[in-house]
Amino acid sequence: MPISVEPLSPALGAAITGVDLRQPLNDVTIKAINDAFDRYIVIVFRDQNLAEADQLRAAGYFGKVHLRRRPANGRTPGGDYDTPFMMVTNIVENGKAIGAFGDGEMWFHHDTSYYPQPHRATFLYSMKLTSRGGETCFSNMYKAYENIPRALRERLEGRKVLQVHDYKRRERIDLSSVALEKILHHEQPIIITHPATGRKALYISRLMSARIEGLSRDESEAALEQLFDISEDPAIVYEHKWKLGDLVVWDNWCSIHARKDFPRGEPRLMRRCTIEGQAMRF
Repeated sequence: MPISVEPLSPALGAAITGVDLRQPLNDVTIKAINDAFDRYIVIVFRDQNLAEADQLRAAGYFGKVHLRRRPANGRTPGGDYDTPFMMVTNIVENGKAIGAFGDGEMWFHHDTSYYPQPHRATFLYSMKLTSRGGETCFSNMYKAYENIPRALRERLEGRKVLQVHDYKRRERIDLSSVALEKILHHEQPIIITHPATGRKALYISRLMSARIEGLSRDESEAALEQLFDISEDPAIVYEHKWKLGDLVVWDNWCSIHARKDFPRGEPRLMRRCTIEGQAMRF
């Protein structure tokens, strides 16, 4: 049975049907899925019933699955290490969180932009959902790049931006009050050329982008605020309303994502893995 690809919004995103990810896929199907991924940035597989092995096999169609790294600050959120999986959940057992990023809203961000080689893709599988809320919003960073005013774009070309991560969810890092060597950080091109598609994309996010090189603090903050607004324009955002059994795959090089709030006290459980990437280039 051939797959069907249905766009989910004018901004980005497509639903792929005709696929049971519990079964190995043939080369023709794998190529069609990867082509849809490059075109639509976010792809959604509904009504899946995936064991860990099934999710890993599906992820392997996109590249090499990543094993998690222990943070430099010694924190160990998100379950066990030396495994491909992070549990994204608010569930607490025996007084201890079994996963990471539990309750509440989370600002727009790229996954692993603070690594020298940011991950290519993230795979998030829904296992428990709350009665409402918890939507994931995805923004098209190709379109964000296109929407930068020409004068600002010319000013930014060839510059880098410091990406920082300290497990915040709704708060920017204050560089004057942190020791960078103790938290994950890396300078990235502020405008990248996507390694797979060759297209230009804006590479910033409100949660993790801290400072633009070569600009004064005030100039950097003003430019970043303008870029944050451009990148979060609702016209270039797709909002995914989760259903049980959804596997959502997104391109971390040309999209940012955010999570909406949901009821405290209701369990939410998602199983996450990622695909290894490469260094970002201008």
